[in-house]
Amino acid sequence: MVDVGRAARRGREVSSRVSEAGAGWSCTQMGTFRALVPDRKTFSWLSPRVLWKSRNQVLAGLFGDPSGQVRARWVAAQLERGTDPSLRVPMNVGPEFSFLLLGDTGEGDLSQYAVVPGMLKIGADTAFAIIASDVIYPAGAGDEYEDKFFRPYQDYQAPIYAVPGNHDWYDGLGGFMRVFCDAPALKAERRGFGMSASGMRGALWRAPEAIDETRLTGARKLRARPEQRTAQPAQPGPYWAMETPNLLIVGVDTGIHSGLDREQGRWLREVSRDPRPKVLVTGKPIYVRNDYKPSRIEGGGTIDDVVTDPANNYVAAIGGDVHNYQRFPVKVGDRTIQYIVAGGSGAFMHATHTTPRITVGGVDEDDYRCYPLRGDSLSFYSKLYSERLRMRWLYLTPDEGMALMSRHIGNTPPRDIGAVPVTRRMRWAARILGGWPMPLRLPVGKVFHRYLSELSDWDTPPFFKSFLHVSVTPASLRIRCFAATGCLPQEIEPPLEDEVEIPLT
Repeated sequence: MVDVGRAARRGREVSSRVSEAGAGWSCTQMGTFRALVPDRKTFSWLSPRVLWKSRNQVLAGLFGDPSGQVRARWVAAQLERGTDPSLRVPMNVGPEFSFLLLGDTGEGDLSQYAVVPGMLKIGADTAFAIIASDVIYPAGAGDEYEDKFFRPYQDYQAPIYAVPGNHDWYDGLGGFMRVFCDAPALKAERRGFGMSASGMRGALWRAPEAIDETRLTGARKLRARPEQRTAQPAQPGPYWAMETPNLLIVGVDTGIHSGLDREQGRWLREVSRDPRPKVLVTGKPIYVRNDYKPSRIEGGGTIDDVVTDPANNYVAAIGGDVHNYQRFPVKVGDRTIQYIVAGGSGAFMHATHTTPRITVGGVDEDDYRCYPLRGDSLSFYSKLYSERLRMRWLYLTPDEGMALMSRHIGNTPPRDIGAVPVTRRMRWAARILGGWPMPLRLPVGKVFHRYLSELSDWDTPPFFKSFLHVSVTPASLRIRCFAATGCLPQEIEPPLEDEVEIPLT
């Protein structure tokens, strides 16, 4: 049995908020995870073939997102097969239990597998795990689940549930529904090929790939033990409500462009009337960087309207999609809702150093938390681009990155760095990387965050990956963020990067 409390206490001593070593900067030995990675070539985000397979993102933006209509067909097909219309998942757990939450896992490379040893150690006694968004990159194909889901988590001894992300929708949700819901493929719809927006979209839209059922059967054997099976024969749908004695966990499917169809919106409002405290798990975060994205519901209102309604008793909302960790304690009336970004469990890292001083939702900068720390994010990207561009002057040490970001943000450095002078060379390096204001207010930070992160994938530590351990009692909900750097010391003792306890009574 793993003593999570002991690991957490030890984690505080080695975290990135304590030392450079805790962040993985002094890594001299990679963790044991490398032996787990299959000897197969992974995809490249720069590949034209990968970009073409991901075209539904662009088409949905140009011609409208059809996720709502397709989702309604999937759910209707599930109901015809006898699925409970409430889409509830009864969990056989007692009044005290714990679970893991991972987000944006499925690259299938070193950065995904680097998370595995820590999650197995910290999650040894958890009742289940949830993946929030993007189970499979780049485009959700069912044949890619073997190396990007079944193999990495074959030794996790509990069921795994999920809500899909936009990349899972690039396959029309075909792979996701087959694996998690045991659903057969939808009957093909007749596509329009006219010059209307929907016709153009239909002509170019990527349809689900046919699944090699023999391969999928073999992959399922990697997670076929009785304790790994879900509470029902399968997850009921792409959205669901997980019932435990003292907490309702509500998972919603936000499609490609962060919206709910009318029927899912009706279901969300209805299930949220349950008097138990609730945690929302969503494919898209509501607060991220210094932005507020409440996610619209077809017919009116937003997901956050449901979350903030005091009658619904939500205490936290956790979303994937953005590949790092962030936490916003937002005061709503006389209570605080914890809004968390938890998309750092496998894919390339989205920069945190492009995040400005926090003001959104009335959150004070000193109460905001992120991982990696902004200074570590800036230092890592400076190292990456100084090597790629052969511009040594771009490199900023972790202390220099921390000093620059604290000067720019106007906060106390999250870890002790002593006196570090900020030079002109350092400021210009940070400007190019989006961590310091550019002359004429050029939007370098936004461009870097939205586009250059995808072009900056790497397979060397520190990875700055993370996962959540959530423990539940009748009185409280405790959420802990643990780090995975890919370095052996942090694999042996996963660092505790953040922790919050939420009263439930």
